[in-house]
Amino acid sequence: MARLPILMYHNIAQSESVGLTISEKNLETQFKYLSENNYQTYHFSELEGLKQSSSLPKKSVIITFDDVYVSQLKLAYPLLKKYNLKASFFIPFAYVGGLDDWNTAKEPIMSVNQLQSLDSRIVELGLHSFAHKNYTKLTPNEVQEDFNLCMDFVHKNQLNVQNILAYPYGKYPKKNPGKTLFFKILKANHMAFALRIGNRINKFPLKRPYEVQRIDIKGEDSILKFKLKLRFGKLKLF
Repeated sequence: MARLPILMYHNIAQSESVGLTISEKNLETQFKYLSENNYQTYHFSELEGLKQSSSLPKKSVIITFDDVYVSQLKLAYPLLKKYNLKASFFIPFAYVGGLDDWNTAKEPIMSVNQLQSLDSRIVELGLHSFAHKNYTKLTPNEVQEDFNLCMDFVHKNQLNVQNILAYPYGKYPKKNPGKTLFFKILKANHMAFALRIGNRINKFPLKRPYEVQRIDIKGEDSILKFKLKLRFGKLKLF
């Protein structure tokens, strides 16, 4: 089976690089490595047409950014264009045009106009719940209401959002019957893929589309650690 690493990023800063915030310099070093080593980036929406592992090039990767910080537009988006890479950006709709109130309440979130300005050939948009809430703490009715609010926002603002969901905090019900019911709600809302963290390399084709694993890229990761994560996922020695 083919391998498909999926990288997870959050905030970008001009110089700070720690935890969920990565510096512009470190991000460019990583993107340059992907470009110079002939990695091919994909959007999740493209995977539907790649049903066999042989149809996915050996050096394939998906780049994801959570929370649609304005810093991603200002610092990451130009780098994606510079190195001819694609990425998926996941939106917590309640905070669009405001601040990251679930976190620091200091970082600005992209506006509707800014989201609409993104070239869909470079960036595909996905869901990150409506209000960045932990799905394990919501009832089934609350989960469905969350989807209703997301879809209402998308339609009212005419955003081109794909049926892909990144779980806030990587959390989702992992035990039955809650897990089965949760996945039924995702299917009823036409989700094609849903993303956890997991820190491992996915095998393609994806057999568990609602438990797709991402690799957490940290601000303090050296380029060596980045290369190791890209190849092996998060090793225990990290």
